[in-house]
Amino acid sequence: MATHPTRRHLLALTAAAIALPSILRAAPPTGTATGAAFGSAWRITLPDNALLKRAPVEALLARIDRLLSPWRADSEVSAFNRAPDSVGVSAETAHVAQAALALAAESGGWFDPSVGPLVHRWGFGPITGEATGWPGLRAAGDHLSKDRAGLTLDPCGIAKGRALDLLAAHLADAGHEHALIDLGGELAALGRHPSGRPWQLAVEDPRPGHDGAAAVLALEGLAVATSGLRAQSYDPGGQRLGHIIDPRRAAPAKGGLASVSVLAGSAMRADGWATALAAAGEQGPALAGRRGIAALFLFDDGGGLRAETTGGFDRHLL
Repeated sequence: MATHPTRRHLLALTAAAIALPSILRAAPPTGTATGAAFGSAWRITLPDNALLKRAPVEALLARIDRLLSPWRADSEVSAFNRAPDSVGVSAETAHVAQAALALAAESGGWFDPSVGPLVHRWGFGPITGEATGWPGLRAAGDHLSKDRAGLTLDPCGIAKGRALDLLAAHLADAGHEHALIDLGGELAALGRHPSGRPWQLAVEDPRPGHDGAAAVLALEGLAVATSGLRAQSYDPGGQRLGHIIDPRRAAPAKGGLASVSVLAGSAMRADGWATALAAAGEQGPALAGRRGIAALFLFDDGGGLRAETTGGFDRHLL
């Protein structure tokens, strides 16, 4: 299986996939289109006779990148991060910021959109600064504001999910009833596979050096996102550190949680909760259970993987 250069590790099983051939044998043909986005890749799988117009897809993804990428000095998010107090922003940027702050409150701060400087300090992100503290951020109307200079907004834990939601809506509006959309390893499903079954995905084994699937997921009308340590991590001396920051320790999340996958009706929600639950580590299952989040936790106990599900995620496993 291919490994994307991102924390998201869900691989679409299409007729070209090498895994689980018994599931895919004699499946009706599909067609795919691919491209680059957000330092990673997008892939759209459609029935073989469907025609996809690439230009609107690429324009949509480029627009989100211009608004929300902290890697771009000219983005709205970067302008806000440089500002001492308040800046005017587009409705889209304000919407994503509001969603990020709402998720921060809902998760008890495990999702922290002010954590960018800590991500940078540990070698994973572009946002510099010292101050963190998401309650000091505000998104209202067409403005973002902060209660003290130095606070920053890092939408990376939720923005890709928003882009995926917009992409799914675009395809539906363009008349595509059936599609599987992969944006940097986060996936959304419209309709069904041409065979009539739900789309099938492999949840990658999150342990470095282990290839293959840890689980197989049936996806229909939902989105799924995964956070884990397999990519965007390093080993400074016997302990693997990833870019998911535990905001309570101000350091990379520790413990035996190797990955967490979240199912939701929107990719933005799945994306944000995958980040929050990965940050929560061993406390993740209890948090997901309290909030009714459909999640699959894979723990590396040294001798093998241990799976734990919450919120009915197990009903989607094959």
